[in-house]
Amino acid sequence: MPYGFGAALTWALDTVILGIALANPAFAATPQAIALAAFTSTFLHDASSAVFSFAYMGIRRKLGETWRTLRSKSGLVIVGAALIGGPVGMTGYVLAINNIGPAYTAAISAFFPAYGAALATVVLKEHMRPYQWAGLAACLVAVAVLGWTPVDGVPGSWGMGIVGALVCVLGWGTEAVVIDWGLRNASVDDECAMQIRQTTSALTYALVILPFLGGWPSAIEALTSSAMPTIALAALSGTASYLLYYKAIATIGASRAMALNITYSAWAIPFSLLLLGTMPDARGVVCAVVIILGAITAATDVKTLFGRGEKAGA
Repeated sequence: MPYGFGAALTWALDTVILGIALANPAFAATPQAIALAAFTSTFLHDASSAVFSFAYMGIRRKLGETWRTLRSKSGLVIVGAALIGGPVGMTGYVLAINNIGPAYTAAISAFFPAYGAALATVVLKEHMRPYQWAGLAACLVAVAVLGWTPVDGVPGSWGMGIVGALVCVLGWGTEAVVIDWGLRNASVDDECAMQIRQTTSALTYALVILPFLGGWPSAIEALTSSAMPTIALAALSGTASYLLYYKAIATIGASRAMALNITYSAWAIPFSLLLLGTMPDARGVVCAVVIILGAITAATDVKTLFGRGEKAGA
Protein backbone atom coordinates (compact mmCIF):
# COMPACT_ATOMS: atom_id res chain seq x y z
CA MET A 1 0.00 0.00 0.00
CA PRO A 2 2.73 2.59 0.77
CA TYR A 3 4.16 2.09 -2.74
CA GLY A 4 0.81 2.98 -4.31
CA PHE A 5 0.24 6.04 -2.15
CA GLY A 6 3.87 7.10 -2.70
CA ALA A 7 3.38 6.89 -6.46
CA ALA A 8 0.27 9.08 -6.21
CA LEU A 9 1.95 11.70 -4.03
CA THR A 10 5.06 12.00 -6.22
CA TRP A 11 2.99 12.19 -9.43
CA ALA A 12 0.87 14.97 -7.96
CA LEU A 13 4.07 16.83 -7.08
CA ASP A 14 5.35 16.24 -10.64
CA THR A 15 2.10 17.70 -12.00
CA VAL A 16 2.25 20.88 -9.94
CA ILE A 17 5.97 21.49 -10.52
CA LEU A 18 5.47 20.99 -14.26
CA GLY A 19 2.70 23.57 -14.13
CA ILE A 20 5.19 26.02 -12.61
CA ALA A 21 7.69 25.27 -15.40
CA LEU A 22 5.07 25.87 -18.09
CA ALA A 23 4.50 29.38 -16.73
CA ASN A 24 8.11 30.26 -17.63
CA PRO A 25 8.49 32.85 -20.43
CA ALA A 26 10.48 30.29 -22.45
CA PHE A 27 7.18 28.64 -23.40
CA ALA A 28 5.51 31.94 -24.35
CA ALA A 29 8.30 33.93 -25.99
CA THR A 30 7.02 33.42 -29.54
CA PRO A 31 3.83 32.13 -31.19
CA GLN A 32 5.71 28.96 -32.12
CA ALA A 33 6.86 28.45 -28.54
CA ILE A 34 3.27 28.78 -27.34
CA ALA A 35 1.97 26.35 -29.96
CA LEU A 36 4.65 23.75 -29.20
CA ALA A 37 4.82 24.18 -25.42
CA ALA A 38 3.06 20.88 -24.67
CA PHE A 39 5.36 18.94 -27.01
CA THR A 40 8.66 20.54 -26.06
CA SER A 41 7.99 20.38 -22.32
CA THR A 42 6.87 16.75 -22.51
CA PHE A 43 10.01 15.85 -24.44
CA LEU A 44 12.26 17.59 -21.92
CA HIS A 45 10.33 15.98 -19.05
CA ASP A 46 10.53 12.44 -20.43
CA ALA A 47 14.11 12.86 -21.63
CA SER A 48 15.13 13.99 -18.15
CA SER A 49 13.24 11.05 -16.67
CA ALA A 50 15.02 8.68 -19.09
CA VAL A 51 18.39 10.06 -17.93
CA PHE A 52 17.42 9.63 -14.29
CA SER A 53 16.20 6.11 -15.04
CA PHE A 54 19.46 5.24 -16.82
CA ALA A 55 21.50 6.49 -13.89
CA TYR A 56 19.31 4.62 -11.40
CA MET A 57 19.51 1.36 -13.35
CA GLY A 58 23.27 1.82 -13.72
CA ILE A 59 23.64 2.13 -9.97
CA ARG A 60 21.46 -0.95 -9.60
CA ARG A 61 23.59 -2.75 -12.23
CA LYS A 62 20.51 -3.71 -14.21
CA LEU A 63 21.23 -2.08 -17.58
CA GLY A 64 22.08 -5.46 -19.09
CA GLU A 65 18.79 -6.90 -17.88
CA THR A 66 16.92 -3.98 -19.44
CA TRP A 67 18.66 -4.61 -22.77
CA ARG A 68 17.73 -8.31 -22.68
CA THR A 69 14.12 -7.43 -21.87
CA LEU A 70 14.00 -4.92 -24.71
CA ARG A 71 14.98 -7.59 -27.26
CA SER A 72 12.23 -9.95 -26.11
CA LYS A 73 8.60 -10.11 -27.21
CA SER A 74 7.57 -8.66 -23.88
CA GLY A 75 9.97 -5.76 -24.41
CA LEU A 76 8.37 -4.95 -27.75
CA VAL A 77 4.96 -4.90 -26.09
CA ILE A 78 6.27 -2.46 -23.48
CA VAL A 79 7.61 -0.27 -26.30
CA GLY A 80 4.19 -0.28 -27.97
CA ALA A 81 2.47 0.61 -24.72
CA ALA A 82 5.04 3.36 -24.12
CA LEU A 83 4.22 4.96 -27.47
CA ILE A 84 0.57 5.16 -26.47
CA GLY A 85 1.10 6.27 -22.90
CA GLY A 86 4.02 8.63 -23.54
CA PRO A 87 3.69 10.60 -26.79
CA VAL A 88 -0.12 10.40 -26.75
CA GLY A 89 -1.09 10.33 -23.07
CA MET A 90 1.64 12.53 -21.64
CA THR A 91 1.29 15.17 -24.37
CA GLY A 92 -2.42 15.41 -23.61
CA TYR A 93 -1.61 15.66 -19.92
CA VAL A 94 0.85 18.53 -20.36
CA LEU A 95 -1.47 20.26 -22.84
CA ALA A 96 -4.16 20.19 -20.18
CA ILE A 97 -1.83 21.49 -17.45
CA ASN A 98 -0.83 24.34 -19.75
CA ASN A 99 -4.45 25.35 -20.33
CA ILE A 100 -6.51 24.50 -17.22
CA GLY A 101 -3.87 24.10 -14.54
CA PRO A 102 -2.63 21.06 -12.60
CA ALA A 103 -5.54 20.62 -10.17
CA TYR A 104 -8.26 20.25 -12.82
CA THR A 105 -5.94 18.23 -15.07
CA ALA A 106 -5.25 15.76 -12.29
CA ALA A 107 -8.95 15.45 -11.47
CA ILE A 108 -10.07 14.71 -15.04
CA SER A 109 -7.14 12.45 -15.93
CA ALA A 110 -7.95 10.36 -12.84
CA PHE A 111 -10.72 8.93 -15.04
CA PHE A 112 -8.20 6.76 -16.94
CA PRO A 113 -8.50 3.63 -14.73
CA ALA A 114 -12.27 3.60 -15.26
CA TYR A 115 -11.82 3.91 -19.02
CA GLY A 116 -9.17 1.18 -18.88
CA ALA A 117 -11.56 -1.11 -17.04
CA ALA A 118 -14.25 -0.54 -19.66
CA LEU A 119 -11.80 -1.15 -22.50
CA ALA A 120 -10.61 -4.35 -20.82
CA THR A 121 -14.13 -5.76 -20.93
CA VAL A 122 -14.03 -5.49 -24.73
CA VAL A 123 -10.41 -6.37 -25.50
CA LEU A 124 -9.57 -8.72 -22.63
CA LYS A 125 -13.11 -10.02 -22.01
CA GLU A 126 -12.90 -9.01 -18.35
CA HIS A 127 -16.14 -8.81 -16.39
CA MET A 128 -17.36 -5.58 -14.80
CA ARG A 129 -19.90 -5.77 -12.01
CA PRO A 130 -22.96 -3.48 -11.96
CA TYR A 131 -21.47 -1.23 -9.27
CA GLN A 132 -18.33 -0.84 -11.40
CA TRP A 133 -20.41 0.38 -14.34
CA ALA A 134 -22.13 2.76 -11.90
CA GLY A 135 -18.71 4.10 -10.92
CA LEU A 136 -17.82 4.57 -14.58
CA ALA A 137 -21.07 6.47 -15.17
CA ALA A 138 -20.37 8.69 -12.15
CA CYS A 139 -16.95 9.55 -13.60
CA LEU A 140 -18.49 10.49 -16.93
CA VAL A 141 -21.08 12.74 -15.28
CA ALA A 142 -18.45 14.45 -13.10
CA VAL A 143 -16.16 15.07 -16.08
CA ALA A 144 -19.11 16.50 -18.04
CA VAL A 145 -20.09 18.82 -15.17
CA LEU A 146 -16.50 19.95 -14.70
CA GLY A 147 -16.05 20.68 -18.39
CA TRP A 148 -19.46 22.17 -19.16
CA THR A 149 -18.82 25.71 -17.89
CA PRO A 150 -15.32 27.23 -17.88
CA VAL A 151 -14.10 28.55 -14.55
CA ASP A 152 -12.27 31.82 -14.01
CA GLY A 153 -8.53 32.02 -13.64
CA VAL A 154 -7.35 29.13 -15.82
CA PRO A 155 -4.09 29.89 -17.66
CA GLY A 156 -5.30 29.08 -21.18
CA SER A 157 -8.17 27.67 -23.22
CA TRP A 158 -10.68 25.71 -21.13
CA GLY A 159 -11.87 23.68 -24.13
CA MET A 160 -8.33 22.82 -25.24
CA GLY A 161 -7.46 21.81 -21.70
CA ILE A 162 -10.46 19.47 -21.45
CA VAL A 163 -9.54 17.88 -24.80
CA GLY A 164 -5.95 17.40 -23.64
CA ALA A 165 -7.07 15.76 -20.40
CA LEU A 166 -9.38 13.38 -22.26
CA VAL A 167 -6.59 12.48 -24.72
CA CYS A 168 -4.49 11.69 -21.65
CA VAL A 169 -7.25 9.41 -20.37
CA LEU A 170 -7.37 7.55 -23.69
CA GLY A 171 -3.58 7.22 -23.85
CA TRP A 172 -2.97 6.04 -20.30
CA GLY A 173 -6.00 3.76 -20.17
CA THR A 174 -5.13 2.11 -23.48
CA GLU A 175 -1.51 1.76 -22.41
CA ALA A 176 -2.55 -0.21 -19.32
CA VAL A 177 -4.69 -2.60 -21.36
CA VAL A 178 -1.94 -3.17 -23.94
CA ILE A 179 0.57 -3.99 -21.20
CA ASP A 180 -1.93 -6.32 -19.52
CA TRP A 181 -2.66 -8.06 -22.81
CA GLY A 182 0.98 -8.51 -23.78
CA LEU A 183 2.54 -9.40 -20.44
CA ARG A 184 -0.04 -11.63 -18.78
CA ASN A 185 2.16 -14.72 -19.06
CA ALA A 186 5.55 -13.01 -19.02
CA SER A 187 7.80 -12.12 -16.12
CA VAL A 188 9.38 -8.70 -16.64
CA ASP A 189 11.21 -6.75 -13.96
CA ASP A 190 9.16 -3.68 -13.04
CA GLU A 191 12.20 -1.38 -13.00
CA CYS A 192 13.32 -2.54 -16.46
CA ALA A 193 9.81 -1.90 -17.80
CA MET A 194 9.88 1.60 -16.34
CA GLN A 195 13.20 2.42 -17.99
CA ILE A 196 12.06 1.08 -21.38
CA ARG A 197 8.89 3.13 -21.19
CA GLN A 198 10.56 6.44 -20.39
CA THR A 199 13.37 5.96 -22.90
CA THR A 200 10.95 4.98 -25.68
CA SER A 201 8.85 8.08 -25.09
CA ALA A 202 11.88 10.40 -25.07
CA LEU A 203 13.35 8.92 -28.27
CA THR A 204 10.00 9.11 -30.05
CA TYR A 205 9.79 12.82 -29.31
CA ALA A 206 13.42 13.45 -30.24
CA LEU A 207 13.46 11.49 -33.51
CA VAL A 208 9.88 11.72 -34.79
CA ILE A 209 7.55 14.26 -33.18
CA LEU A 210 9.82 17.28 -32.76
CA PRO A 211 11.39 16.98 -36.25
CA PHE A 212 7.93 16.59 -37.79
CA LEU A 213 6.64 19.70 -36.00
CA GLY A 214 9.83 21.70 -36.47
CA GLY A 215 10.04 21.91 -32.73
CA TRP A 216 13.75 21.44 -32.10
CA PRO A 217 14.56 25.19 -32.01
CA SER A 218 11.87 25.71 -29.34
CA ALA A 219 13.09 22.66 -27.44
CA ILE A 220 16.69 23.90 -27.46
CA GLU A 221 15.56 27.34 -26.32
CA ALA A 222 13.63 25.78 -23.42
CA LEU A 223 16.54 23.47 -22.63
CA THR A 224 18.85 26.44 -22.15
CA SER A 225 16.31 28.56 -20.28
CA SER A 226 15.62 28.98 -16.58
CA ALA A 227 12.67 26.59 -16.96
CA MET A 228 14.90 23.54 -17.39
CA PRO A 229 15.86 23.02 -13.73
CA THR A 230 12.17 23.09 -12.81
CA ILE A 231 11.33 20.58 -15.54
CA ALA A 232 14.16 18.35 -14.35
CA LEU A 233 12.84 18.54 -10.80
CA ALA A 234 9.38 17.55 -12.04
CA ALA A 235 10.92 14.67 -14.00
CA LEU A 236 12.79 13.47 -10.92
CA SER A 237 9.51 13.29 -9.02
CA GLY A 238 7.87 11.60 -12.02
CA THR A 239 10.63 8.99 -12.20
CA ALA A 240 10.16 8.21 -8.52
CA SER A 241 6.41 7.93 -9.16
CA TYR A 242 6.86 5.39 -11.96
CA LEU A 243 9.28 3.35 -9.87
CA LEU A 244 6.83 3.26 -6.96
CA TYR A 245 3.83 2.59 -9.22
CA TYR A 246 5.47 -0.35 -10.97
CA LYS A 247 6.68 -1.65 -7.60
CA ALA A 248 3.13 -1.40 -6.26
CA ILE A 249 1.84 -3.41 -9.23
CA ALA A 250 4.47 -6.08 -8.60
CA THR A 251 3.73 -6.16 -4.87
CA ILE A 252 -0.05 -5.87 -4.47
CA GLY A 253 -1.33 -6.35 -8.02
CA ALA A 254 -2.38 -3.97 -10.76
CA SER A 255 -5.95 -3.49 -9.57
CA ARG A 256 -5.16 -2.17 -6.11
CA ALA A 257 -2.06 -0.31 -7.32
CA MET A 258 -4.07 1.55 -9.96
CA ALA A 259 -6.78 2.45 -7.48
CA LEU A 260 -4.23 3.86 -5.05
CA ASN A 261 -2.29 5.68 -7.77
CA ILE A 262 -5.21 7.77 -9.02
CA THR A 263 -5.47 9.51 -5.68
CA TYR A 264 -2.81 11.84 -7.16
CA SER A 265 -5.70 14.05 -8.25
CA ALA A 266 -6.55 14.63 -4.60
CA TRP A 267 -2.91 15.29 -3.65
CA ALA A 268 -2.61 17.82 -6.49
CA ILE A 269 -5.15 20.14 -4.88
CA PRO A 270 -3.18 20.85 -1.66
CA PHE A 271 0.09 20.95 -3.63
CA SER A 272 -1.46 23.55 -5.97
CA LEU A 273 -2.61 25.54 -2.97
CA LEU A 274 0.83 25.42 -1.29
CA LEU A 275 3.03 25.98 -4.34
CA LEU A 276 0.78 28.02 -6.65
CA GLY A 277 -1.75 29.57 -4.32
CA THR A 278 -4.54 28.08 -6.47
CA MET A 279 -7.83 27.64 -4.63
CA PRO A 280 -10.28 25.43 -6.59
CA ASP A 281 -13.96 26.32 -6.43
CA ALA A 282 -16.52 24.12 -4.70
CA ARG A 283 -17.64 22.53 -7.96
CA GLY A 284 -14.07 21.50 -8.77
CA VAL A 285 -13.60 19.90 -5.36
CA VAL A 286 -16.90 17.99 -5.55
CA CYS A 287 -16.22 16.78 -9.10
CA ALA A 288 -12.69 15.73 -8.17
CA VAL A 289 -14.02 13.65 -5.28
CA VAL A 290 -16.68 12.04 -7.49
CA ILE A 291 -14.10 11.23 -10.20
CA ILE A 292 -11.73 9.67 -7.68
CA LEU A 293 -14.40 7.56 -5.97
CA GLY A 294 -16.03 6.62 -9.26
CA ALA A 295 -12.72 5.60 -10.85
CA ILE A 296 -11.78 3.49 -7.83
CA THR A 297 -15.19 1.82 -7.93
CA ALA A 298 -15.06 1.19 -11.69
CA ALA A 299 -11.47 -0.07 -11.85
CA THR A 300 -11.34 -2.21 -8.73
CA ASP A 301 -13.07 -5.07 -7.01
CA VAL A 302 -13.99 -3.27 -3.79
CA LYS A 303 -13.88 -6.52 -1.83
CA THR A 304 -10.20 -7.03 -2.68
CA LEU A 305 -9.10 -3.39 -2.54
CA PHE A 306 -8.41 -3.56 1.17
CA GLY A 307 -8.15 -7.33 1.30
CA ARG A 308 -5.18 -9.43 2.21
CA GLY A 309 -3.59 -12.41 0.61
CA GLU A 310 -2.70 -12.98 -3.02
CA LYS A 311 -2.29 -10.26 -5.60
CA ALA A 312 -5.36 -8.74 -7.12
CA GLY A 313 -5.63 -8.93 -10.88
CA ALA A 314 -6.10 -5.94 -13.16
